[in-house]
Amino acid sequence: MAVENTGIADIDGAEAVAATATRYPVAPGVRLKVRSGPGTHYQLVRTLPLGASVPITCQKPGEWVTGTYGTTNLWDSIGSGQYVSDSYVKTGSDGYVAPRCA
Repeated sequence: MAVENTGIADIDGAEAVAATATRYPVAPGVRLKVRSGPGTHYQLVRTLPLGASVPITCQKPGEWVTGTYGTTNLWDSIGSGQYVSDSYVKTGSDGYVAPRCA
């Protein structure tokens, strides 16, 4: 899987963790919204481009979302203060693939 430069600003070493985290592809044809927390009511941080892949540093439960890969309440942390719904990320699992976020 190709590693891409996400241009994510870092604090407290999160960039180093993201650089070593396994990257997972976002569902084809989806420009995934990145939120500041685990739910759609959190502030929109940015929108990922088509064909993006994301590093999952940790995961936490939040709002239930139905997406390309099913319905889940798991949210993936892809950087400091940046979350995406796991329902749009192809992890190959219906459960946790990374540690729980603190």
